[in-house]
Amino acid sequence: MTAFLILDLKILNFTLFTEYIEKVPAFIRKHGGRYRVQGAEPDVMEGDWSPERIVVLEFASKDAAKGFLADPDFQPLLAVRHRATRSNLILVEGC
Repeated sequence: MTAFLILDLKILNFTLFTEYIEKVPAFIRKHGGRYRVQGAEPDVMEGDWSPERIVVLEFASKDAAKGFLADPDFQPLLAVRHRATRSNLILVEGC
């Protein structure tokens, strides 16, 4: 079943974050994923959630999404995102 990683992020250091932006697409493709939403500025329609930017990645399955996140070669780049942003990430199954 299709799965989506949904990332809510606030960029704290754009210079550092550019390395992540440049290199992450190759890791997404490596695991069969694709962008569905890429760094969009959302309009909050209800509630008190205040995301600054949203990214939605689609994968063939939860296992594929988890494989992307757990890829040992991706870990140094993930650490860059953690240093350059404040972020929240969820994984959900789709229809």
